[in-house]
Amino acid sequence: MKGKVIVMGLKRYELTDVEWAKIEHLLPPERTGKKGRPSKNNRTMFNGIVWIARSGAPWRDFPERYGPWETVYSRFRKWLDDGILDNIFRILSLDAELEELSIDSTIVRAHQSSAGAKKGAHLQKSEEAEAD
Repeated sequence: MKGKVIVMGLKRYELTDVEWAKIEHLLPPERTGKKGRPSKNNRTMFNGIVWIARSGAPWRDFPERYGPWETVYSRFRKWLDDGILDNIFRILSLDAELEELSIDSTIVRAHQSSAGAKKGAHLQKSEEAEAD
């Protein structure tokens, strides 16, 4: 548990206060002084983006606690297009604990007919060796 910060009440996939303090200044200001509807809280929006990225769920299954999925998606696209998310994830990855890194390599073999082989064709001895 070295270097871990446990915050009570923190929901799954949300940033800790320490992580938030590292990136808060990288986001555009919430209050721009423009007229109209006030901007949504950057931390809530970012936690929603992280939730989508980590959970793998579709946008339409987005939890209500982050606001409408369309709003978070819009902010996600803007920050992505502006390069803000690349910069944030680069900063956060500097402190990654690599002993917890997991790399998965899954290989799925397809039947020979799915690769365009003729139906009923038999593999020759050299082809059998390559298939293994």
